[in-house]
Amino acid sequence: MTTPHDSRGVAKLQKTLVLWQVIIIGLAYIQPMTLLDTFGMVSRDSLQHVPTSYMIALIAVLLTSISYGHMIRKHPSSGSAYTYVQKSIHPNAGFMVGWSSLLDYLMSPMVNILLANIYLKELFPDVNHWVWIIGLTLIMVGVNLRGVRFVANFNSLIVVLQILIIGIFTYLIYTKLHAGENALGNIAEQGADALWSFNPFWSASTEIGALITGATILCFSFTGFDSLSSLAEETKDTKRTLPRAIFLTALISGIIFIISTYFMQLYFPGSPEQYFKLVDETQPEILLMVGGAFFQSVVLSFAIITVMASGISAHAGVSRLMYVMGRDGVLPKKFFGYISPKSFTPSLNIWLAGVICLTAGFLSLEFVVALISFGALTAFSFVNLSVICSYCFRDGRMKTPKDILNFFIIPLLGFISIGALWLEVEETSLKAGVAWAAVGIVYLAWMTKGFRKSPPQYEEAEDRE
Repeated sequence: MTTPHDSRGVAKLQKTLVLWQVIIIGLAYIQPMTLLDTFGMVSRDSLQHVPTSYMIALIAVLLTSISYGHMIRKHPSSGSAYTYVQKSIHPNAGFMVGWSSLLDYLMSPMVNILLANIYLKELFPDVNHWVWIIGLTLIMVGVNLRGVRFVANFNSLIVVLQILIIGIFTYLIYTKLHAGENALGNIAEQGADALWSFNPFWSASTEIGALITGATILCFSFTGFDSLSSLAEETKDTKRTLPRAIFLTALISGIIFIISTYFMQLYFPGSPEQYFKLVDETQPEILLMVGGAFFQSVVLSFAIITVMASGISAHAGVSRLMYVMGRDGVLPKKFFGYISPKSFTPSLNIWLAGVICLTAGFLSLEFVVALISFGALTAFSFVNLSVICSYCFRDGRMKTPKDILNFFIIPLLGFISIGALWLEVEETSLKAGVAWAAVGIVYLAWMTKGFRKSPPQYEEAEDRE
């Protein structure tokens, strides 16, 4: 039985979450309706093969989710990739992965504020955008201060309604295709693909590099499955529940993405520039073209709530990563390692993440998505390596075919698949990510007195439940 305080009487995180609640938080974070926002840019970059790019991203994510499961069983800590690399490879490497992951985690709540701002601007064009940014940030902070269980319950209905709306939207496209119509008019007159075709997955214009470029962007769509590992210290039966929740969250969202974008790609054949004024912000235009003005206004109104649910889950993730880094002492412990004795939440981190979210008013959606991809790919790569280093090299579990498959072959395939995505990382993302990493290296050098000592680590024994 866990207690709300540690051996020194200091408040700590409480184990309250069960499997369905963790999956709900993951799906809310991923926000399935984001497929409408990214469709235009991925269709452009993948040369109109969005579902295939989703399949490539899903394979990489599922392989990596298995690695997350292995590391959670070994280190059930809220530090996620930061803790796994720290314990399995080297404390310095762990800090740098944690530092890079902060980029992903800090930007994730921000991207949801930007999306909500796009929808609200469509509905209320005369209202200053700072009204929405400040108001939405305060809501995210307020909900997270209530505790992670409240976050899960708050998100439950929203996730169910999201999936229902995607189902209705996909059915509307299906009926139009079935009637012989796509976004350009009569399908027969164009010689375009009808209802059932393999072309959205593979065609004469397919380019592997383009598919991988699209998949790299879509790693952003899956960010959320990995953040569930930051709930390790708030989940009941952590070592059994979290690995299942992470895998199922990625699989469920991937299936939704692939099915929906198959029909969307048929409905919007050819270059997205011919349909959308803003290729990087396509949800409002897609909703209008498929369902009409009333459908657009209803779904956009609800989409504001869905991105808030995603932002709230992302906010929970970043506040807990900062908490673990603060508890270790690699960030100032008094601030970042603080847990409120009333709400048992990292309340100061929640407020700090909220302040950082306000910078969304100065950034573009495309730039933020690019930064998220850099942080996510860094974490994914090193989690796969952590499995090999921890289980194969440190524990010597290479003696049976099952161990070789689980702890070497699968994580190696995960690492290779993520490596393929690295080859197509957008240049802006790479430059900004490297600059962020450079700042981290300077800070690490200062903290370790020129790398002459290891970064501090939390010494309390892990909760074995």
